[in-house]
Amino acid sequence: MDQFSQYVPVLILALVAVGFSVGMLVASALLGKVGKRSKIKDTPYECGMLPQGDGGTRMSVKFYLVAMLFILFDIEVVFLYPWAVVYRDMLRDNAALIYGSMVSFLGILFVGYIYAVKKRAFDWKS
Repeated sequence: MDQFSQYVPVLILALVAVGFSVGMLVASALLGKVGKRSKIKDTPYECGMLPQGDGGTRMSVKFYLVAMLFILFDIEVVFLYPWAVVYRDMLRDNAALIYGSMVSFLGILFVGYIYAVKKRAFDWKS
């Protein structure tokens, strides 16, 4: 029962969050303006000029692929930094295991990088 009592504040917070969001949705539906709006009211306002063309340009899939690769290698640095900070202390206990695990981690990421290069993920022009 002691372990369950540690989660009671989290459950209360979750209930308050769900209740607040449902309450806001219900309040906005009840108190919000009801009725027809004119077409001119629904057009986007852009510096006093009538909007021309589409509001957002389509981004290439390559952009999102490079963004995901950036996140992947950024997370690699996040994992490498603590390892590098305590490397000297860990080296005394079992050096081969520590070094081998990091080399295998970097090897897997390097294989992913080679795959991205072969698939021409970094070529913006195609």
